[in-house]
Amino acid sequence: MRSPSVLIAIPVYNEEKYVCRVLAHVLEYADDVLVIDDGSTDRTTAALPKFPVDVIRHAVNRGYGRSMRDAFDWARMRRYDWVITMDCDEQHEPAAIPMFVEAARRDTLDVISGSRYLDLDPSSDSPPPERRSINKVITEEINRRLGLNLSDSFCGFKAYRVDALRRLRLTEDGYAFPMQFWVQAVAAALRIGEVPVKLIYNDPNRTFGGPLNDAETRLRHYRQVLHCELERCAPRLPPEALTDVDAGCGCG
Repeated sequence: MRSPSVLIAIPVYNEEKYVCRVLAHVLEYADDVLVIDDGSTDRTTAALPKFPVDVIRHAVNRGYGRSMRDAFDWARMRRYDWVITMDCDEQHEPAAIPMFVEAARRDTLDVISGSRYLDLDPSSDSPPPERRSINKVITEEINRRLGLNLSDSFCGFKAYRVDALRRLRLTEDGYAFPMQFWVQAVAAALRIGEVPVKLIYNDPNRTFGGPLNDAETRLRHYRQVLHCELERCAPRLPPEALTDVDAGCGCG
């Protein structure tokens, strides 16, 4: 069996502090790297030509979900077998890339999701309490409604089978992208598994920007996107998915 072709896709936004170290390290493990520069206004953009990577440049900040969708489109158009996504803030270790590639080579899953809470090392960093709390609440709700057994629904370190992504119709531009993704992945009967990745928090003071900096507002937003997607995909979901979905969630 031939080795799968793999693209590493890295969304970045104002990551001048980390981008050079991250790209240099990633290139030790991968030949094909795509950076999605989501409208950076610092020196991130100027650093990218120093590296043998492809770049998609947003003229303005369009959001994490839009960057992910652009990465998926790039991988499809160039006919990669798999796309591995990771962050550019040194919270995802490039040394874990071979683990994702090996899991992809086993050819039993469509989504290989990194989990910071699976086999958690007691010496790991601690995330900000409100972030851990929201992750736990949303992950439990996703599991209950979709029949999954995730331990970390928000980790951006993932491997996706590109052909499986063709079954999805993702539209979410912002940080609520995982809410839409998990619902559509289950509706499309994608095979989902988790692998442990290290829990690293270099900067607990990083913010989401705008209203999402408020934890309660962020939780309400995540739930709204999740519930709206549950309603849209209802015919292809297990019956329990729509139990107690908020009828006033504002879905159009």
